[in-house]
Amino acid sequence: MPTSRTWLRFLLVIVIAAALAYAGWHFTRPQPPAVELATLARGAVESTVVNTRAGTVKACRRAKLAPALGGQIVKMHVKEGDRVEAGQPLLELWNRDLAAQRELATRQLATSEERRREACILAANARRDADRTAQLAAQGFVSPQRTEDARAEARARQANCDALAADVKRAQAQIRVTLAGLERTTLTAPFAGIVAEVTGEIGEVTTPSPPGIPTPPAVDLIDDSCLYVSAPMDEVDAPRLKPGLPARISLDALPGRTFPGRVRRIAPYVTEVEKQARTVDVEVDFDSPPKGMLLVGYSADAEVIIARRDKVLRVPTQAIQQDGTVLALGKDDTLETRRIKNGLANWAFTEVTGGLEPGDRVLLSFDQEEVKAGVKVTPKPAQP
Repeated sequence: MPTSRTWLRFLLVIVIAAALAYAGWHFTRPQPPAVELATLARGAVESTVVNTRAGTVKACRRAKLAPALGGQIVKMHVKEGDRVEAGQPLLELWNRDLAAQRELATRQLATSEERRREACILAANARRDADRTAQLAAQGFVSPQRTEDARAEARARQANCDALAADVKRAQAQIRVTLAGLERTTLTAPFAGIVAEVTGEIGEVTTPSPPGIPTPPAVDLIDDSCLYVSAPMDEVDAPRLKPGLPARISLDALPGRTFPGRVRRIAPYVTEVEKQARTVDVEVDFDSPPKGMLLVGYSADAEVIIARRDKVLRVPTQAIQQDGTVLALGKDDTLETRRIKNGLANWAFTEVTGGLEPGDRVLLSFDQEEVKAGVKVTPKPAQP
C-alpha cells in the first residue's frame, strides 16, 4: 500500500498541474477589448450651420475703374500697393485739345463779360438821360416826343445789356462743358483704399469696356477698411438663417484662431453650382477684424450660431448611433444600450435631456466589430 508520503507527493503534483493549467488559461484567454470612453458632464451646446464650400474674404467696396473716354495714357500717378484718398488722381489721358478748348472758352467768357459791362453801363446812362428828359418835359423845356425817344433808347440799351448777360451765361456753360470733358480724361479715386492692380503703362491706349465685352480695368481699387466673409450655405439650412445671428469666422491663413462676427445679409436666391449642390450665399461681418492681417481673397469658413444653451448635460455627438442610442459602461465594465432624449446638437456635442446622468461613461468609437452591448471592455486611460 502506498505510504502517506506517496499520497502527499501525488497530491502536490495534482495541485501544481492545476495551477499551471489555470495560469495557462488565465494568460492565454482573450482579454476584454480596450475602448475609448467619454464621461458626461455639463457644458455649452450650440446649434450651428456651417458653409458647404470655402468662403471668401471680400471688401465692402471694390471698384474696377476705367476712364470714361478712351485715349493715350500720359500720366500714371499710382502703382500697385499704393494707398489713395478719395478724389486723388490715379491716371490722366492725353487732353491737349480739351485744354485748348477750355482756354478758348475762358477767353470768350472774359470778352462776353467786358461787352456786358460796357452795355450795362450805357444802359444805366440811357436810363438816367430818360429820367432827366422826363423832368425837362414836365417843365415844358422839351417836347413829349423827345421824352419817348429817350425812354426807347434806355429800353434798347437795357435789352442789349440783358442779351450780353445771356452770352456770359452761355460762355460759362461752355467752360463747364470743357471742364467736364477734361474731368473725363482724369481717373480719380471714388473712395479711399489700396490699389490692387494697375493695367496699362504711359504711352499705351486705354478704352472703356464696350457693352457686353469686359476688358481689364485700368485700376482695381479696394477699400480694405471694411471686410466681410461671403460663404455658401446649404439650401436646407437657409430657412434657419436670419440677419443679426452671431457667427464664428476661421481663416486658413490664420489656423487655430477664430473671430466673432454677425450675419449681415442672406442672398434672396439659390445658387446652382451643380445639380446636387444648391447653396445660398451668406455674408458675415467681422465684429473686430484683425488689423493688418486680412487680405481680400483669403479663404474663410463661417459657422453661424442658431441657438445656444449653457450648463446642460451633453454627450459627444460621435457617441450616438444611427438609431439614437449610446453604449454606456455598466456594472462590471460591461456595455449596455441606453436610449437617450436629446435637444440641441452640432458636430461636436449633443444636449442630453433624458436617458443618461452626469458621470456616465459612453463609448466613443464603433470601429471594433466585437464591441457591442453585453461585452465586457477595458476603458482606455482618459486623453488630456
